[in-house]
Amino acid sequence: MPRFSIIVPVYKVQGFLRECLDSVLGQSYGDFEVIAVDDRSPDGSGAILDEYAASDARVRVLHLPENVGLGRARNAGLEQAAGDYVLFLDSDDHYTPGLLAAVAARLDATGEPDILVFDHVRTYWWGRGGRSEAADLLAAAGTDTFTIRESPQYLNLFLVAWNKAYRRSFFQEHGLRYAPGLYEDAPVTYRSMVLADRIACLDRIGVEYRQRRQGAITKTPGRRHFEIFPQYEGLFAFLEQRPDLDWARPLLLERALDHMLFVLSREDRVRPADRGDFYREIRSFRRRHLPEGGFPEPDGWRGVEMRLLASAPYASYAAVRGLRDVRATVLGGRRRVVRKASETAVRTWYRAQSRLPLDPHLAVYSATHHRGVSGDPAAIHAKARELAPHIRGVWVVREDAVDALPPGTDHVTPGSRRYHEVMARATYWVNNVNWPGTLAKRPGSVHIHTHQGTPLKYMGADLLTKPGARHGFDVPQMLLRADRWDYSLVAGRHAERAWERAYPCHFTSLRTGSPRNDVLVGAGPERGRAVRERLGIPADHTVVLYAPTRRDYRRGGHVDRFDLARFAADLGPGHTLVVRLHPSLAQGVARGLGLADLHRRGVVVDATDEPHVEDVLLASDALVTDYSALMFDYVLLDRPVVVHADDWGAFTASRGAYFDVTADAPGHVSRSYRELAWLFASGTWQDAESARLRADFRERYCEFEDGQAAERVVRLLMLGERGGALLPPARRTPGLPARSGALIER
Repeated sequence: MPRFSIIVPVYKVQGFLRECLDSVLGQSYGDFEVIAVDDRSPDGSGAILDEYAASDARVRVLHLPENVGLGRARNAGLEQAAGDYVLFLDSDDHYTPGLLAAVAARLDATGEPDILVFDHVRTYWWGRGGRSEAADLLAAAGTDTFTIRESPQYLNLFLVAWNKAYRRSFFQEHGLRYAPGLYEDAPVTYRSMVLADRIACLDRIGVEYRQRRQGAITKTPGRRHFEIFPQYEGLFAFLEQRPDLDWARPLLLERALDHMLFVLSREDRVRPADRGDFYREIRSFRRRHLPEGGFPEPDGWRGVEMRLLASAPYASYAAVRGLRDVRATVLGGRRRVVRKASETAVRTWYRAQSRLPLDPHLAVYSATHHRGVSGDPAAIHAKARELAPHIRGVWVVREDAVDALPPGTDHVTPGSRRYHEVMARATYWVNNVNWPGTLAKRPGSVHIHTHQGTPLKYMGADLLTKPGARHGFDVPQMLLRADRWDYSLVAGRHAERAWERAYPCHFTSLRTGSPRNDVLVGAGPERGRAVRERLGIPADHTVVLYAPTRRDYRRGGHVDRFDLARFAADLGPGHTLVVRLHPSLAQGVARGLGLADLHRRGVVVDATDEPHVEDVLLASDALVTDYSALMFDYVLLDRPVVVHADDWGAFTASRGAYFDVTADAPGHVSRSYRELAWLFASGTWQDAESARLRADFRERYCEFEDGQAAERVVRLLMLGERGGALLPPARRTPGLPARSGALIER
């Protein structure tokens, strides 16, 4: 008997079906059967199913003699199911990597609940969306089980079949079956949720829910959407037979009315000519099923709509809705006027402050779009406090990052009155991204741009040849902001050439090295051990750090290159896999796709939120990355690097690169997951060739990294010192001319 039966009803999806089936059959957890139900599909879907069944014994195909619709196709699959748990998957959707392993682990941990609910993400024809509205509910559930009577808020979870694993015996015991017609998910979902004695949640995105541009019946206007009413009538007919569920009637009436009003509001479902009839059907349904004592009305506009249902005809409802839309438009315009006036006021204050002399003892710092104290600016600030304590440092930090600041950090929030005062008066501006274009550079101020590492992928003006990668970026405006830089810090001559090409502006390149990397040069084991202890990593484990970068060929930037749980398992006992996402992916869907769940279960360690990436590097024994700039930093530790380049062609075509990292790599290169796993299983990841490759790479790209970068910046630019002692060590890179000096005078 398999652990899971996965039922896939199929109708007119030949363009999406292979992706759906591959997402199931490629799961790292293999104890399942797929029951694919060909609902008399008129296209080539049936032949595709037979092809898969012939090549994989886990796939069984039911060819129905006639088209019966989605609900009854699911029922046909249920009759053949043998698994402990039943899952449904629509054939134009697909599973995310590692889902079934995560579901199996949560079922075991929660003691075989009746229902396990997981999350989804909407994938539009133009790209992936964000986390669902259910994400907070799923996270709040933790690892406990509950009933709807105890926790009625969980009726707000998405009411579909495919975001749940049902215990098959529970489904059979209660005779749960899908009715024909649209909105067939709703009555089964709500009926099962109120009947379940134990419900569990998994805070993980399990399904990529495809939003088809055309062809989806729920996006086709017409009278078929009136089928929602008999579906809910069936649910309430069931409740009439179950007086023990009277407690659920008010809750389910509110959910039913909410669903109906949602459908009414959608122009792609109910046509204008049908809205009056649809509204009257909602009112009729409410009258028939209103329990004594009423039902809990929600706050906001939805609550207003439900009160209107009690007495208002459609004309009155439509008038109120129209007034609401007008009011929203007016208020939006008023807010824009207030915001504009506020912006004008602070700009006026900035201009007034700019008439005052620069403060020679004031420096302002910012890192990574004001996210906190980190990176090269943090290293320069720390060294300035040591060598130039008379220079006061103020950090620009977003409101939501203030609580994480080190104690005693002087800071301002962007847009505030003091922010504009500090920006106008500071002599030194230190940042690793650009300052807003509204801030003018004052004569005598010193703008120090540190960047965020050595560049591999195209930046700045080079993005003009990559229209997809520069989407959302105004390159000319970016260059105007870069014109304010006085100094650009570089770790090597490659970075110097790349930045001067990417930003053809008025700055001087300083061959200082990267201040944030000072701690990596000649680093001892003590700090790494302390970080391991903080992250809960056993002292004797080999720590493999995986640091993927974002992709410009995918909306949102995140692409799963392989199953993290599988890699962690393949590394074997005595190893810990640590993952650090690119900062731009930290708040997106990447964690919900599995990383957060794997971290909670102890399968991997998520170090994305560690404030100092240098600490994460120091705590690891090897780096696996694709095309992250962290590779240029990591080689300073003289520890193995593996470049996983399975999509190098797509990456370079969409973003561009300054050199071919697969031919000039800091370690071995893998072009498939199989190669990656072999490199570690065989021990090749740490062989003599790996050491030679990273030594050559370090010589080519890190000439000026000697551990003195922050001191060099402070002495040169803040204390005004000059002299040979401030130059980085003179190392000659084979094939390149010797350096002319660390500082190029303007």
